[in-house]
Order: sequence, then C-alpha cells, then structure tokens
Amino acid sequence: MVSAYLSLPKIFNLYARAVSIESNLILRVQSWIEQDPDSITKAQLTNLLESAQSDHAALNELQDAFLAPLEFGTAGLRGALGAGPNRMNRVTVLQAASGLAQYLVLQGMTGKKVVIGFDARYNSDVFANDTALVMSGAGLEPVIFSHVVPTPVLAFAIRQLDACAGVMVTASHNPPQDNGYKVYLGDGRQIVSPVDEEISKLIRAVTDVREIQQGNAGTPVANEVFNTYVSLTSQLIGSGPTTEAQRKAVTSVYTAMHGVGWKTLQTVLAASGFIEPIAAMEQRDPDPAFPTVAFPNPEEKGALDVAIALAKKNSVDVLLANDPDADRFAAAVPNKLGDWITLRGDQIGSLLGWWMIERAKLSGSKISGTLANSIVSSMMLESIAKSAGLAYESTLTGFKWVSRVNNLVFGYEEALGYCVDPKNVSDKDGISAAAVFMEMLAHLKSQGTTIWQVLDALALSHGLHATDQVSVRVTSTEQVSVTMSGIRSTAPTKLGGLSVNRIDDLSPGFGDLPKTDAVIIHLAGEGQIEKARVIVRPSGTEPKIKCYLEVVVRGDDLAIAQQTADNELQSLAADAGPLLSGGN
Repeated sequence: MVSAYLSLPKIFNLYARAVSIESNLILRVQSWIEQDPDSITKAQLTNLLESAQSDHAALNELQDAFLAPLEFGTAGLRGALGAGPNRMNRVTVLQAASGLAQYLVLQGMTGKKVVIGFDARYNSDVFANDTALVMSGAGLEPVIFSHVVPTPVLAFAIRQLDACAGVMVTASHNPPQDNGYKVYLGDGRQIVSPVDEEISKLIRAVTDVREIQQGNAGTPVANEVFNTYVSLTSQLIGSGPTTEAQRKAVTSVYTAMHGVGWKTLQTVLAASGFIEPIAAMEQRDPDPAFPTVAFPNPEEKGALDVAIALAKKNSVDVLLANDPDADRFAAAVPNKLGDWITLRGDQIGSLLGWWMIERAKLSGSKISGTLANSIVSSMMLESIAKSAGLAYESTLTGFKWVSRVNNLVFGYEEALGYCVDPKNVSDKDGISAAAVFMEMLAHLKSQGTTIWQVLDALALSHGLHATDQVSVRVTSTEQVSVTMSGIRSTAPTKLGGLSVNRIDDLSPGFGDLPKTDAVIIHLAGEGQIEKARVIVRPSGTEPKIKCYLEVVVRGDDLAIAQQTADNELQSLAADAGPLLSGGN
C-alpha cells in the first residue's frame, strides 16, 4: 500500500503532457491528500492521481470524486465510500461534525450531550468516533454507543439522555459501497429546513480538517438506555388487548438483511411475550458486504427470497423483516392458496392504523389524537381516521415531516416507515412496528381471522385503494427541471382515460405544507372508480423522477374491484411514461 503522496512539483511534471487535466483539480486533490487522516483513502487517492495521467477511466473517477461536495440536507449526508468531497470518508465526516458542532454551540448548547450511534457498515464506527472527538473539542459532551445499534434506538436515546442532538452513522438500505450521516436535534426528530441550510453553511466554511479542535472520545451510552427502550416497547404490547398465550401462538421468521436489527428485535419480542422468531441465519448477523442480496432493501425484488423459503419450510404465520438499520419494517404472509405475498407499505400502514384504533377499543380505552402519513402514501388512512372520529394530517415525503405532526398517535410512509409509539421514538421504528404487527396477528389468530380478511373489510368500508409507482432515471438536474416545468406549464387534461379535476402545485407551498418540488394531479372518477391520483416528484435519494399512482374503487365484489383497479393502474402507468419524459 502506498503511504506517501506525490509532491506538488512532481504532480505538475506528471501532468504536463495531459491536456485533459486541470491544474485547479490537481491542487484540490493535493490539498485533500495532505489533510486526509485516513492512510487507506490517502493512498487510494494518490494512486488514482498517478493513474489518471494515462487512464481515462481513472481520470473520470477522479473528476467525479471532486465534482462537488456531498450535499448536506435534511437527510444529512449519504454517498459512496471513497476519497474526495463527493464521497463519504473521514474528511467529509469531520467537516460535517464540525459544522454541526458549531451550529449547536451557536444555539447555546455548550456542555450539552450529543448522542452518537452507528450501524455495521464499512467505517461506521470510525466515523462515529471522529464525530465524538469533534463534539468534545467544541465543548459538547459526546455520548457514544459502544456497539452497533438500530437507528430507532439512537433516536430514543436522544430524549432519554436529554441530549441536544444525535448523530446516526448509517446509509440505511443503500448498497454496500455507501455510508451516511443522519442528524437529529434534541426532540429526537431528524432535522428540517432551515436547520440543514445553516449547518451546511458552517460545513462549507471548513477548508482544512487539521484545524478542527478535537477533544476526548466521549463516554459510552449506558446499557440502561437500551434496557429502557426494550422495557417501554414491551410495555406498549403488555398494555394491549392480547394475552401472553395468544402472543405465544404466533409463529414467525425474521430477516435482518445483514443489518443490526436481530438482537434488539429478539429482546423486544421476548420481553413482549412472543416466542422467538426463526432467524434466517444467512442474513441474521451484521455484514457490511450484504452477501446474499443485490440491494439490501426489503422492497426490492428478491430481497426476501431467503426468508420466504424459510417461512415456507417451517409453515409459520408471518415473515418479519427490517432493513439494515432497522428503522423500516416489512412483512409477508401466506394467502389462502399458501403462496407467500409481501405486503405493500400502504397495506401495512392501513392495517396498523386500523389496529391502533381497534386495540384501544378492545382494551376499553378511548384513542385520541392524529393519524398521519406522507402525501405519496395511500389515501385510505385518512378515511380510516375520519370514520373513527380522529384527526388526520398529510405531510411532505420523509419521516422528518410525519414525526412533526401535533398529537401524533400513528404515522407512516409508504416506503415501509412506521411510528407506532411516538411518545418514546419520534421517528420511524421497525422494531416497535414489528412488535405491534405481531400483537395484531395474535388477536386475529385468536379470532380465526386473517390479515386478508381485514384488508377486504377495509376495502369494503373505505373503497379498494390500489397503488403503484413508475419512475425514470435522470442524468442531470436540468432534466428534472424540464420535466417538472413541462407538467406545470402544459398540464395534462386526461390520464389513464380519466379527466383531470385539478392540479395542486406544491412548489410555492400548499395549504399547511411547506414548499416542495411536486405536483398532485387529481383525477375524476368514472363508473366503479371513485377517484384517482397521480403525484410526480423528484426522488430525494436517487437520480430519479418518481410518479405515485393511486386508484380508489368502490364495489361489493372485491375481485371485480381489484381487476378494475389493476386495469386503471396499468393505463395510468402507460400515460406516466411520456409525462415523466417531458411530454403529456
């Protein structure tokens, strides 16, 4: 491994013949190498710089690594591991930690605790330790987990320890080559604008990480914090309407997707009176390489194949899954033919929303508060809430918005994020969601009822809500701008054969929603179709423009209603292609 880096004169001589390399890029690369505290990325960048003189692929890689700094936003940082400002590495993390620390100090938080957690991805522990050193050096008190933890446990610890902020080093369900940096404030919620912009300005002002004051490594988070999380989550189940005998009657298989969820879920379910799930051993323990899945996201096709095979073999009632940092929850159940079906995020959201109301009735208590989901999630939750006399709120996409709903009792987003215990975790929590889902199954099994029967009953009461997604990959921000501007300036009059009722443009803000780059196209009903909706927005985490489709069909014959919905979704998807490509 190369440990030394090239001198500046040698670099210039090396590149005198290379007309495609800019001297400014050489200077930026050299500056980065000089301040990088990581010998591995320092050597990688030095070798890349040498190779770029004759290798166009190496030159392209170098240019991309220095294309622009990773954008710090409401999701913090996320990107591929490697050297350079457009990658996740110790320099970018030190810059982010310094910007956050300065922000907290400016807010008068000197001496306050900052809780730091990390998952099992490559370098997560290193990034967490660097963050602790920076926080301490700025006059804050870092409290760091001594082992990998799920993201919801970190979110819980912030309020439990009365901290002013929290950092979770994770890239959630991104590919193995990625890592990320998620920031929370003292309310246990992820940051939103304008806080992200203020922190980002402070990050950009850090030009040399060697000048950042560093302190001590902080103190470890006490085991009591984890034990309290387990206790409060199990108390939630214990206060519900099921008996321990009913809970022990439910059998399950579990996959952690090579992430950090197993030990926490195992402990919570045991404390809640459930029998231990059968773990998919190939995916149970943390492994940053994610060897058995192409993409460690339970929503991806094939991601649950290993666990489904195990569920079939053992004839269990349900398959439970978390994403790698365990803030998301997925489930699969057998239908009456014995085929295992993975539930959509909106199906789980509707079931949990219904169950939160039902469990209160069965427990003899009255539920009050607000049910909420993101604008791109199904409209069924609104109908469920209103039929129960509860308030409902729709939020912008992202759980940072769902978690901010006043008097929230349950919230979700279609991308498998659920908050069933907002008093304790102000974020999506795949562990407590799994426990509450198991509680619901325990009650249904004791009544001889299936999840499919509940979904049918909800469809008969509120209309069959069918959803789907269409997306196109983009290569530039200009492509996004052209597409979104085209929809706004030349709005479609029909989609999927249905007339457009109205279009809500969210870019200047709409109602109580903050401004965001999205449009909602409301479609008139026809025949059995009561209404339909198409939402177009750029993805916040991928180079895509996404189109969310929803059709609501009324009818007593659910088989016919489902066929009608499927046909309309196909028609909408066919029309969405040209729409997302800039036509209409």
